[in-house]
Amino acid sequence: MISTLFRNVVYQMKDIIDKEFGVIDFTGLIVACSNVVKEGGQIELVFSKFTNQEEPIIANGFTFLPIGKGSSVEHIVFVSGEDAEAKKNCLLLTISFANIKKYYDEKYDKDNFIKNILLDNVLPGDVFIKAKEFHLNPNVKKLVLVIRTFENNNLSVRDIIQNMFPEKDKEFVIVIDDRNIALVKELKEDYEPSYIERIAKTIMDTLNTEVLMKSLIGIGSVVDSINLLGKSYKEAQIALEVGKVFDTEKFIMNYENLGIGRLIYQLPTTLCELFLAEVFKQQSIDSLDSETILTIQKFFENNLNVSEASRQLYVHRNTLVYRLDKIQKLTGLDLRNFEHAVTFQVAMMVKKYLDTSPMKI
Repeated sequence: MISTLFRNVVYQMKDIIDKEFGVIDFTGLIVACSNVVKEGGQIELVFSKFTNQEEPIIANGFTFLPIGKGSSVEHIVFVSGEDAEAKKNCLLLTISFANIKKYYDEKYDKDNFIKNILLDNVLPGDVFIKAKEFHLNPNVKKLVLVIRTFENNNLSVRDIIQNMFPEKDKEFVIVIDDRNIALVKELKEDYEPSYIERIAKTIMDTLNTEVLMKSLIGIGSVVDSINLLGKSYKEAQIALEVGKVFDTEKFIMNYENLGIGRLIYQLPTTLCELFLAEVFKQQSIDSLDSETILTIQKFFENNLNVSEASRQLYVHRNTLVYRLDKIQKLTGLDLRNFEHAVTFQVAMMVKKYLDTSPMKI
C-alpha cells in the first residue's frame, strides 16, 4: 500500500523534476521510479550507511537520502546526478515522501489499534492511553457492524465501504478475514435507532449494486466508550450467527432485536437436549411429519387463530382442529393453550439450533 502512495507522488512530480528519481526499500528494490521501466529493478547500496544520515549521500551517479532516521528507516529517496540541483530535489522529495509515510503509518497504526480492541488484543489499561496517543476521543457513542460477504473479495469491499465513510478519524473499516469486514461507526448523541438500520441497508445495497456481491450484516449494540468496542463487535458476530439459524430470510440482523433466539444460541447443547427430552416425554419432535410442522408454523404465524390459519392452509376449520388434537395426543401439548404454544415454539427453535450446531457439547 505504501509503495502505491509513493508511486502516485512520483507520477505527479515527474513532469516537474527533469531528473530520474524514485524510492528504494532496504533491499535496494526500486519500488517507485519516474522511469517506470526501472520499477522492480535493483540499486546496489549498503543500507546501514543511511540509517542515521541527515545529509544526502552521493554514490554511483545518484544522490540518496533516507526517509526517516535510525531504526525507522525503511525507504531511501534517490535522484540522478551529483550536483546541487540533485541534492535540492532529493531534499524536497524526501520531505514529501516522509509526510506521505507519516500519514500512512498513523492511519495503519490506528486501524491496527482499533482491530486489536475488537479482537481483545489490547490490555484494558492500555486502551485509553493509546487512544490519547492517536488523538481519538475515547468517550463518544460508537457501534460495530460486521459485513459478511459470500465471496472472498474483501479488498474491493473495504475500498467501497471506506469511500462511503471517509471520516477516517471517526469511522474505521477493518478487514477481519477474507469474508468479514468490521465497520466502527461513530454516532451523534441524538441518533435515532432507525438510522443504524438505514446505514446497514445502504451498505448492503451499495455492495450489491457496485460489485454484484450479496452480504449479511450484523449490528452490535451502541457503546459509549472505546474500550467497549470489543463487546459491540462480538454482539454483531452473534447477530450473524443467530440470524443464520433462526432468521434465514433476513440479511440484516441487529443484536438488540434477536429476542429469544439470542438466549437459545448461548445455551450449551447438552442443556438444549435435556429441555427437548423433558418437553416431548411421549414422542420426539422428530416424529412430526412435514405437513404437521407446516400446520404448526401457520398456526403460530396467525397468533393461534384457528380460522385464519385454516384459511391460509386452504383447509376446513375442522380439519385444522383435528390436526391440533392429533399434535396434542403425540406431544401432550395443546397449541391452543398459550403456555403450551410458547413451550412448543421454544422447543422448535431449540431443535433448529441443535440441527445447525456443529458441536454437541
